[in-house]
Amino acid sequence: MRLTFQSRGMALGACLLAATAGLPADAQTYPTRSVRVIIGYPAGSGNDVIARLVMSAAGKNLGQQFIIDNRPGASGNIGAEMVARSAPDGYTLLNAPGSISATPSLTKNLAYDLLKDLEPIAIMASVPFILVVHPSLPVQSARSLISFAKNRPNQLTFASSGAGGLPHLTGELFRIQTGLKLLHVPYKGTGQANLDVIRGQVSMIFTPAASVMPHIQSARLRALAVTTNERLSGLPEVPTLTESALPGFESRNWVALFAPRGIAADISQRLNTEINRAVQTPAMRASFANIGSEPMTGTPQQWSVFVRDEVAKWAKVIKASNITAE
Repeated sequence: MRLTFQSRGMALGACLLAATAGLPADAQTYPTRSVRVIIGYPAGSGNDVIARLVMSAAGKNLGQQFIIDNRPGASGNIGAEMVARSAPDGYTLLNAPGSISATPSLTKNLAYDLLKDLEPIAIMASVPFILVVHPSLPVQSARSLISFAKNRPNQLTFASSGAGGLPHLTGELFRIQTGLKLLHVPYKGTGQANLDVIRGQVSMIFTPAASVMPHIQSARLRALAVTTNERLSGLPEVPTLTESALPGFESRNWVALFAPRGIAADISQRLNTEINRAVQTPAMRASFANIGSEPMTGTPQQWSVFVRDEVAKWAKVIKASNITAE
């Protein structure tokens, strides 16, 4: 599903007032008490920071407090299961990163079904990945990297923040689409993975753009391409993989709000409308830019299709690459 930002944002902005006015009475009174937003990761994680920014703004607009409840464990599955088993009344929600779309293919015997037990309300933010290499690698573009690597099978390495994470899966998608023979080097976290690319111990990495921006600016890393359909506002000179080497290549992390399956459509729409409103303000856009993210807007129906497509995409990559969770 191709995502656009400006055109969709403008259309939604024009419809926000009309959408709110057309909601049934129950949705117009919701929420009448505080709402709990469960996050399956520790406080301070990337999706936690975004959730706190957005839910604080949406809560002010809705006149109720959205309370963040961190329930880390099992790669986010503890929090997801709690919400999946909650009443679908709009008062218990889940904030989750894009990695949740790979979980069904990585984890056996899940206690919940992402597509059957949860439904997306809104996707608040896109977190692009960027392909960077050590400056000693004699390549200046993604296309030249592909040519260089094809002549050196199993000689180039790519790091990731952990096996089965979206940066790893993005690297595998790149490997599959190019036919390259690359060696994966997993780490336990983004910081160490980035550091070993900076040191030249690993050839390349697909990593969140914000985590390497200072190293790109200081020339300790060379940026070749971004993995989203849109160039990054902070690095407008860096092309996308789609335009520079691999048409149709697209990968991003994202931060979404889910509800238990069965939430009333009018409440889902009201939440969606207020979140879309919150992420489009200049202040929120500036906050997102500071952490390497961009706002996303769309309807619950669009996001249901998007999440289903993400699950299917990563399932194919995981199967083709024979990946198992750590």
